[in-house]
Amino acid sequence: MTGKIINNYGSLPIVFSQGNGSVLTDISGKKYLDFVSGIGVNCLGHNHPALVAALTEQVAKQIHISNYYNSDVGLAFSNELLKLTSMDRVFFCNSGAEANEAAIKLARKYGHTESQKTGKAEKKTIVTIEKSFHGRTLATLAATAQDKFHPEAFAPYLPGFRTIAANDYDSFETIFDETVCAFMFECVQGEGGVNLLDPKWIQAACKAAKKAGALLIVDEVQTGMGRTGTLLAVETLGITPDVVTLAKGIAGGVPTGACLARGEATPVFIAGDHQSTFGGNPLACAAGMAVLKEMNKPGFLETVTKNGDYIRNKIGEWNLPFITSIRGKGLMIGFDIIGTAGGPATAGHVQRACLETGIGDFTGLCVTTAGPQTVRFLPPLIINREQIDTGLEIMHTVLTNKNPL
Repeated sequence: MTGKIINNYGSLPIVFSQGNGSVLTDISGKKYLDFVSGIGVNCLGHNHPALVAALTEQVAKQIHISNYYNSDVGLAFSNELLKLTSMDRVFFCNSGAEANEAAIKLARKYGHTESQKTGKAEKKTIVTIEKSFHGRTLATLAATAQDKFHPEAFAPYLPGFRTIAANDYDSFETIFDETVCAFMFECVQGEGGVNLLDPKWIQAACKAAKKAGALLIVDEVQTGMGRTGTLLAVETLGITPDVVTLAKGIAGGVPTGACLARGEATPVFIAGDHQSTFGGNPLACAAGMAVLKEMNKPGFLETVTKNGDYIRNKIGEWNLPFITSIRGKGLMIGFDIIGTAGGPATAGHVQRACLETGIGDFTGLCVTTAGPQTVRFLPPLIINREQIDTGLEIMHTVLTNKNPL
């Protein structure tokens, strides 16, 4: 099967037509275990009964209305999301990049307003952390502190961003000056390599940012919605954010993003400041309500934590010399390789080999990467132990195969 889609994804040569739980089926009827879940989007797996029922019911009632009005399901979803996250207000959009764009605009307006109050230097600088990833629009690329995402072809990038290295205490006094309006960070860096932040350092950095009068923006696009074992990853860091951005798993597969505000960040946006035609449409909000209901069930998030620990421990037990690091939180897992038993190899080589390595009923395993040498697992949060074991068996087979990849 061929198509006319622009080749900006470098898609792998496989076409899926159906999904069920943690299993994907291609157009030939071959089955694959899914350790990608749409890059953390399909948090309830594929074709989850509660999500399908919620969407089917909503489609029959209302799919979209203008944001000149409110929908009943939109208000219900916003209230439930804010209650569970302890935030005050929410702006709905369509993606993580859009949520982060909203956060950047909010921070810039906040800084501008504060500058006018004090008469001091213009407060428009946003500090991010090296190896961060915040999106692919021009503004969110500027916030992304990775050179590989800044090709000259897309220049000039939006100015006003400053970068700090993780665990750098010495730069606090100089980097968080009176021009800083926000400190923006991921609790676990996803595209940067599944890098965890040291809690003591991030707490100290946030303290320095607040001392400078800056907002704390926590990018939970990939880490949020239960991915790391709590609804928000920031819950375990001892930090109270002013702004939280969400997307990916928030609606289980329906394109949705959200920018949540608390405290002094809440009244910054007024009518006309920032809008989205499709943001918070009834279909997306119905999906979001279904996701929240499932995640609120007893033991759901605890199981995410236990399964994540199980996977990391199993990989460690392999004791393979070419695996150099295993890290992650919940079901957001990465491990670095310098090759396989067959010789030098990249994470991309491993990704492709997994698709072609079958066990039992499965033709292969879907995994993703987070850099040239980092294999990344983002399985559905509902995955079971039998599926985990099968997926790990496929991965172990690929890594220990003595034929070059």
